[in-house]
Amino acid sequence: MTSEADPLTLVLVGPMAAGKTSVGRRVARRLGVGFIDTDKRIVAQHGPIPAIFAAHGETHFRELERAAVAAALSEGGVISLGGGAVTDAGTREMLRQHPVVFLTVSADAVADRIRGNNRPLLAGEDPLERWVRILDERRDWYDEVASTTFDTSRRPMQRIADEIVAWRREQR
Repeated sequence: MTSEADPLTLVLVGPMAAGKTSVGRRVARRLGVGFIDTDKRIVAQHGPIPAIFAAHGETHFRELERAAVAAALSEGGVISLGGGAVTDAGTREMLRQHPVVFLTVSADAVADRIRGNNRPLLAGEDPLERWVRILDERRDWYDEVASTTFDTSRRPMQRIADEIVAWRREQR
């Protein structure tokens, strides 16, 4: 997918709390490349995500996110996208040119991960129920962009990272 002259790029997508940041950092370290979390970049440039949603709405946030994804892809490295990045058609189109790992996680495994978190799309109702609904709404988009899938439900993050590194090295 990439030549030796191109920057090594690997994109991680998946639902909230699938482990994209945790796994992504480990994968980047093993591959010797940078790690970019697009949500963290958005926060650094525009403020907290819940505040962006409250002040400007989800559409505006997705526009900021698309720009952050484009910038990250131009830099290369391991790139972790926010859970909803795949809802934007422009973002999905950009991802077609890159290896994309879809990190899945079961509802049971994610229950502990999302408790007490300030995630704007989970506000105001049973967080796990909402998480399941959001995943169901987005699953086809994750599948559309994914080159491969790894489950993070009940396995050590380092083992998952090692498997992703092995897969990515096979793609070169």
